Amino acid sequence: QVQLVESGGGLVRPGGSLKLSCVASGGTFSSYAMGWFRQAPGKEREFVAAVNWAGTSTYYGDSARGRFTISRDNAKNTIYLQMNSLKPEDTAVYICTAKGGSGAATTIVTARELDAWGQGALVTVSS
Repeated sequence: QVQLVESGGGLVRPGGSLKLSCVASGGTFSSYAMGWFRQAPGKEREFVAAVNWAGTSTYYGDSARGRFTISRDNAKNTIYLQMNSLKPEDTAVYICTAKGGSGAATTIVTARELDAWGQGALVTVSS
C-alpha cells in the first residue's frame, strides 16, 4: 500500500507562486498514476491535476489549466504541483493521491476509488 506525504504549503500573496511536493513510499511508484485534489473550507473536494505513470501525459481541472503544472520524478518517488498566478480562491488544502492499474492520468478522475491519499498541505493565498 503506497503512502503519500505532501509538503510545500504556506502563505502566498495573490499573483505569487508556490510549489507543492508529494513523496510516495511503500509501493511501486512508477506504476501509479498520480494526482492532486483540493478542498476549501465548506466546499467539496475538487480535482486539480493528474499525471500518468511515466510523466508523459497530464490532465488538468478547469481551475488549474494554464496556471498550474503537474510533474513527477520517478527516481525520487515524488510528484510536484507548480502553482503560478495564485488567486485567493486557490486557498485550500491540497491533497496528493495515487491510482494503480493502467497508470493513465485520467484514471485519477474516472476511478471509482483511488488507492491512497495524503494528509494534505494547506495553501493560503492572501494579501
